[in-house]
Amino acid sequence: MTLLLMLARKVADRTWPGSGDLIRLYGTRPLRILAMLGALGMVLPVMGWPSDLVGLLRHVLALGMIGVCAWLLINTTLAGRTLVLRRYDVTVADNLKARVMMTQVTMLFRVVWVIICILAVACMLMTFERIRQLGISLLASAGLIGIVAGFAAQKSLATLVAGIQLAITQPIRLDDVVVIEGEWGRIEEITLTYVVVRIWDERRLVVPITQFLEQPFQNWTRTSAQILGTVFLWADYTIPIAALRKELKRVCESSPLWDGRVCLLQVTDAGERTLQLRALVSASDSGKCWDLRCEVREKLVDYVQRYYPEALPRWRAKLDLVDSAGPVQNE
Repeated sequence: MTLLLMLARKVADRTWPGSGDLIRLYGTRPLRILAMLGALGMVLPVMGWPSDLVGLLRHVLALGMIGVCAWLLINTTLAGRTLVLRRYDVTVADNLKARVMMTQVTMLFRVVWVIICILAVACMLMTFERIRQLGISLLASAGLIGIVAGFAAQKSLATLVAGIQLAITQPIRLDDVVVIEGEWGRIEEITLTYVVVRIWDERRLVVPITQFLEQPFQNWTRTSAQILGTVFLWADYTIPIAALRKELKRVCESSPLWDGRVCLLQVTDAGERTLQLRALVSASDSGKCWDLRCEVREKLVDYVQRYYPEALPRWRAKLDLVDSAGPVQNE
């Protein structure tokens, strides 16, 4: 068995570089246990033990071999997933393709694992004579049982189907930036029944997977991580807008957070007492955009305080002095 594993590792390394280590990691233990169970099954008839004991041991070995085969199949899918994901790097800045592939592969293999486990349990149960007879008798009433089971498991099946649908349509992917339930965060984990969102303050929001298919939510990295951010200021009508616009340009150009796309200052409202100014800036992702907005806000406020303190928001009042004393009457 050891020689066969070494040969398989060498052949795999020549075909897919790096796959030999995966065979050693995922295949060595289940294959050795499977070989041991097979050897025990071959020597049982020549041990001279009672037939009842031999039959019981054969049944136990059959259950063990089914379990080990399921283990080997799951490990094979794990090795395949690892081999596929090695080709994609999610740590780079533009990692959209890598995140798409990671989400698809993860969801697909989880569905495969569920199917393997169900088939393994079914095969184990069918090794028992009574359960086999029960299964044959249930086939006659499969229609009624199917209807009852369908109603009983409707929600669970809907959730499972939603997980498969999400893997195909991909409204969200791993590491996507989303806003859901009023919370901003990143997709940390996607299972067949729920999604874990890592919120900016390190909390975890667990959301049913059906909610991403039935309820609206914001996905800030659906096609690209680039995003625009706004900074609002309120100032007096005497504020020199051209000078403030020039200062905004200087702040953006000196900041490593700005991606060089958008840097605008506009008057978006003129109220009775103040002007509303909106600075529009761009960044390569939402995290940098938040930091850039804070930096722009701080430096623009500091600029106005230093050079144009008279342009800060103020109240104006005009007092008219009226002589309330009446005419002097001569007595």
